[in-house]
Amino acid sequence: MLPQDRLSQIVARFEYLEARLNAGPAPEEIAGISREYAELKPVVAQIAEWRAAQDGIAEAQAMLADPEMRELATDELGRLRELLPGLEHALRIALLPRDAADARPAILEIRPGTGGEEAALFAGDLLAMYRRFAESQGWQFQLLELAESDLGGVREAVARIEGEGVFAKLKYESGVHRVQRVPETESGGRIHTSAATVAVLPEAEEVDIDIPAADIRIDTMRASGAGGQHVNTTDSAVRITHLPTGIVVTSSEKSQHQNRANAMAVLRARLYDLERSRADAERAADRKSQVGSGDRSERIRTYNFPQGRMTDHRIGLTLYSLDRIMQGEIGEVVDALTAHDQAARLAAQGS
Repeated sequence: MLPQDRLSQIVARFEYLEARLNAGPAPEEIAGISREYAELKPVVAQIAEWRAAQDGIAEAQAMLADPEMRELATDELGRLRELLPGLEHALRIALLPRDAADARPAILEIRPGTGGEEAALFAGDLLAMYRRFAESQGWQFQLLELAESDLGGVREAVARIEGEGVFAKLKYESGVHRVQRVPETESGGRIHTSAATVAVLPEAEEVDIDIPAADIRIDTMRASGAGGQHVNTTDSAVRITHLPTGIVVTSSEKSQHQNRANAMAVLRARLYDLERSRADAERAADRKSQVGSGDRSERIRTYNFPQGRMTDHRIGLTLYSLDRIMQGEIGEVVDALTAHDQAARLAAQGS
């Protein structure tokens, strides 16, 4: 049974927030009230739809006593009873505890793993895949750091992605992505296996993570592009070292001021992710039920080019549409991972 008291509390809270917004809250309250209102709105819509079906069933059952309305009531009763399980399932998903970071922008980090230059080329392919997916979602994709290999691959890429539900959709992408294909540098036509690592971190705000000035060392250096080309003749690149953890972040755009802001944003995201990982470890049982455990060393996916196949090993999903996937059409994969995680959390609630 759905928790009726909780449903009523959610609706009451939503109506209270709506009244506050209509009355004109103080400027400093608008952002918080608007955010909570937007989060509750789809949940309240699901509650209303489920309650309407329940009321409709009660009305149809009452109409069965009227001989003139019996046939119409029977048809309506059948339709609503068929509809109700789906509405209830959707409502249970809407009531699942939300990840507080789901609505945040994301910091995407991609680095080559085993495989040398081929791994760097594959890292570049992944960067292009995520950029195209972001564009298809109407998100903003800002490249914060890009270090290229001699053949045009990626030695390191860091991007900030902003838009509706960015982290909620991309958080399952963290892990080791393996590729099997014939490298461009292979003359014998042999299939090689290489890998790249992807990390998707929720962007942190300054209020989330306090970084004392004494905890960081900031160095400026001369920026350079792939293979030493396109050298920036001013010392504008910024490297920030977080002394307590040893985390190092860099940014190499033209503006030193912007580089410092970019590097601090990435550092905050990494420290925030560390805090979230510690909290996840304390909830080990919950962590096992989620596909997005955040384990960067886990091999999550294989891209097999000779077979045109992509396999996500966490949920056993195999798609033979690799060309479209590499063009950024990963929505089917994202939806499947989200649905699997929701089903696991629903099952955990029922146990």
